[in-house]
Amino acid sequence: MEPHFYTVNVNWESGRKGTLTSPELKTSIEVATPPQFPKGMEGIWSPEHFFTAAVSSCLMTTFLSIAENSKLEYKSFSCNSKGKLEQVDGKFLMTEVILEPVVVIINEADKEKAERILYKSEAACLISNSVKAKVTMMPVVKI
Repeated sequence: MEPHFYTVNVNWESGRKGTLTSPELKTSIEVATPPQFPKGMEGIWSPEHFFTAAVSSCLMTTFLSIAENSKLEYKSFSCNSKGKLEQVDGKFLMTEVILEPVVVIINEADKEKAERILYKSEAACLISNSVKAKVTMMPVVKI
């Protein structure tokens, strides 16, 4: 496979806030320093949110692909996630992302298959495989 590139531009607006855009996308997103830091801003997506969202959304898109290829019938997929920011050796690092995916399946006989697909999805997620942070998954499959 040839390399793919994804263009994202950020432009400072004021204070500790900017706007993310991409020539490939129609919408823009505000981004700011999180409120835990000096002059951070409440209620605006931060790089830490985006980091966590990248891992979580990659799990979802990978699951959707593998589930389709495996012919798993399901009603829904959702995933709550938490990114852990810590100071390590004087540097701030995102050290862990905890994923809590929930898959609701149609047939009880597919429970083990759904669990296998969730674990396979986490292992195959390109974002999880690209970051240093520990990725912990605690899946739930419901009928």
